Amino acid sequence: MAMSAVARETVFALRRQIAKIEGTLPERLEAPARGAPVDAAGSDITPETNIVRRGLAVAPQDAFLHTGIKRLDAALGGGLPKAALSEIHGLETRDAGAVAGFALSLTSLILREKPGLPVLWIGTAEIFREAGFPYARGLHALFGIAPEQLLFSEAPKLLDALWIAEEAARMTAFAAVILEIRGSPRLLDLTATRRLHARAQSAGRPVLLLRQAGEAEPTAAPVRFIVSAAPAASRETVAGPLAGSIGRPAFTVDIGKSRTALPGQFTLEWNPDEHAFAERTENSVAVVPVPLRGADPAPASGAVLAFAAVGSPAAISPTAGDQPSRQQRPAHRSPRRAG
Repeated sequence: MAMSAVARETVFALRRQIAKIEGTLPERLEAPARGAPVDAAGSDITPETNIVRRGLAVAPQDAFLHTGIKRLDAALGGGLPKAALSEIHGLETRDAGAVAGFALSLTSLILREKPGLPVLWIGTAEIFREAGFPYARGLHALFGIAPEQLLFSEAPKLLDALWIAEEAARMTAFAAVILEIRGSPRLLDLTATRRLHARAQSAGRPVLLLRQAGEAEPTAAPVRFIVSAAPAASRETVAGPLAGSIGRPAFTVDIGKSRTALPGQFTLEWNPDEHAFAERTENSVAVVPVPLRGADPAPASGAVLAFAAVGSPAAISPTAGDQPSRQQRPAHRSPRRAG
């Protein structure tokens, strides 16, 4: 069951207080001073800023994968850790597509820094039957990922999938490793996720743990995203938003867990042309997809009857009900219109 807003705020406040006591809270999350250098994308650059982590270790800025959303990166303490286990959680089965799409969006950003390297996607036969496989043409068109760069490993059991993930996570031949799990199995406990996290840290590669329709249980992942589909906004044209159209794919992303203990909810759109995220602005209008054939072509209930109703003239007359009337005959014999 989803946590209420009040309970979540309380949990994040307690986590932030614990981080402050341990000395692991990044204090420099404020906007840089005026005159700070700006990169080509318009984001502020503060080379001297380092994020303090557990054990008083210092993590440089290149240790994080920047999503391109300044508020999200700041809430995560610099971005998504590259050499770590990160969890992407879908609360319900119907969120499987959004979870996979968000994972592929992050993979597209990862492959910018690791071009040419493949990505291994691991899952059981159950998860691939339920959620399916990514469409090869869509990989290249939406995410810029060549189909041959995405390798799949279908394991018969969860124990085999965990073993494959641990062995793959220690290899530097992969740009990233994706492990997709359904439900809340007992084998995926804190010990198993600690091993995955340790292998990711050792190899310096990200491991994405996709959780489908499971409870938010304790894991060793420093970051947990809760992802679901968001309504698409209208397409933008030169004349303005195109009414009734469907724009870019969008995700509702909640920070369920982070080292900074900063909560946040974001509506992110994925730009398939630039292969980058964009945050949904307040004036964006969300729309519901309209039927491709326009209005529902089905006639109103009771407009055409296969048999005459009891008490009607057709039912009383022995000859009137033998053949349909001229007005009804086209409805029986004419083919249905495709649009």
